[in-house]
Amino acid sequence: MNIRPIRTDQDYQEALKDVSTLFDNEPEPGTPEGDRFEVMITLIEAYESKHYVVDLPTPVDAIKFRMEQSGLSVSDLVPAIGRLNRVYEILSGKRTLTLPMIWKLHDMFGIPAQSLIKPVKHA
Repeated sequence: MNIRPIRTDQDYQEALKDVSTLFDNEPEPGTPEGDRFEVMITLIEAYESKHYVVDLPTPVDAIKFRMEQSGLSVSDLVPAIGRLNRVYEILSGKRTLTLPMIWKLHDMFGIPAQSLIKPVKHA
């Protein structure tokens, strides 16, 4: 099965290259090739989580992503944020979310609260 730990970026690149061909034609689980694929994916994910930390989106990016994902319009956010002009202020970054807005956005649209409470860094 020739599986080695992924310790360096070169090991990581080689592992990606090795499994990339299997994504288009994924092997059957429980077969030797399927087991090898599953182990390699686990090693790759472990390396990525340790070396390529993905930061949470900004609150505005999280809202815009959910809008795009769910086909929401700006007016759909009014019940959670308030008047239409307030929604535009939030989306443009001129105003920050309040705690009641955060809870409503989370409850109504399923936006992760940790994304909505992330502090915004000002330039």
